[in-house]
Amino acid sequence: MSTSMNTFEQHESEVRSYIRSWPTVFDSAHGSTLVDADGRSYVDFFAGAGALNYGHNPEPLRDALIDHLSGNGIVHGLDMATTAKGRFIETFVERILEPRDLDYRLMFPGPTGTNAVESALKLARKVTGRDSVMSFTNAFHGMTLGSLSVTGNSMKRGGAGIPLSHSSPMPYAGFLSDDGTDSIALIEQFLDDGGSGMDKPAAAIVETIQAEGGINVGSAMWLRRLQELCRRHGMLLIIDDIQVGCGRTGPFFSWEDYGLDPDIVCLSKSISGFGLPMAVVLIRPEHDEWLPGEHNGTFRGNNAAFVTASKALDIWWSDDTLSRQVAAREQQLAGRLESLRVGHDAVFAERRGRGLIQGLRCHDADVAGEIIATSFEMGLVAETAGVEGEVVKVLPALTITGEELSTGLDILGDAVAKVTAGRGLA
Repeated sequence: MSTSMNTFEQHESEVRSYIRSWPTVFDSAHGSTLVDADGRSYVDFFAGAGALNYGHNPEPLRDALIDHLSGNGIVHGLDMATTAKGRFIETFVERILEPRDLDYRLMFPGPTGTNAVESALKLARKVTGRDSVMSFTNAFHGMTLGSLSVTGNSMKRGGAGIPLSHSSPMPYAGFLSDDGTDSIALIEQFLDDGGSGMDKPAAAIVETIQAEGGINVGSAMWLRRLQELCRRHGMLLIIDDIQVGCGRTGPFFSWEDYGLDPDIVCLSKSISGFGLPMAVVLIRPEHDEWLPGEHNGTFRGNNAAFVTASKALDIWWSDDTLSRQVAAREQQLAGRLESLRVGHDAVFAERRGRGLIQGLRCHDADVAGEIIATSFEMGLVAETAGVEGEVVKVLPALTITGEELSTGLDILGDAVAKVTAGRGLA
């Protein structure tokens, strides 16, 4: 039985989103290619919003999952001890933590990124005894109430339906650059001045690259100064590495080459390696003050995800091959995007990003949306980012080949040319 778009339009809630940008029924996928029910192929520059760093259906992970299921392996395990979970913990420690000389306890909250953020916020408040959490302009941390309270986007915050409190929004790196204000110095002044009205926060939660917020990049220096500020004021540093971790910038963690030592790290999206729901919170041992069961969730033991996550770590993180490949693709992507920016300076204001999360900020957000729509018509799946959707965002699988990346960028370039010509901007 074939499924038409009418099925979704008639029966699915109006809240549906991506389906409006890509109005087709997808049927299968492999690597960096999506195929719809009519047999048309699309290059994937979306990668499941960052949940598919290793592409669609990587065979070794698929085969490991099939073997697990065929052998009646446990799928639902809450926080019981299982062989799949034990294997993941051992592999993560061996492949990720020990080579980087990192000492963290692993916490498994509910299976999504917002579950990881909620647990991090709760723990920071428990450890410090303080109520508020410092957040940043244009941040995005999830759609549940705690995560929304530290999210900057007014549309997403508005969906909460109630006031969002106990957070202190501060300017992210570059937010105040037009007037030359040093945002870290400004934050320090708020914390030091008894007349600022700002209570001492429990923590600062930050993305090293604000993916949904517009691919805004925090420099190593800015992030180190933020960490120093947190230490001086007894605040925990929480890094949300949910979209830009797991190799997105080259190293496994987006911050590991920056000289940072966060107190809590949130991981999700590509940690399972296969698009299966899974989240991990890394906690410095001295902060692991949870009481048994104080934070839990029925689906915090997705053993199918543990199986694919372990296999992904074995394949891609036993050496630096993937990191070197990302560096090579980064240069290819940056070069092509920069050429587009220079060749269409009436459309694009700047190129942003690092690793394999990059984009072009448009002077006009409507143009960005039109470029994405035209790209889809030509066979490319991509999205916009930024509070107004003003950034054309490129987020391919880390395993994409140079040829596939080039093909997708050719389509993007053709779409830009068509849109600019149609608008008289060429």
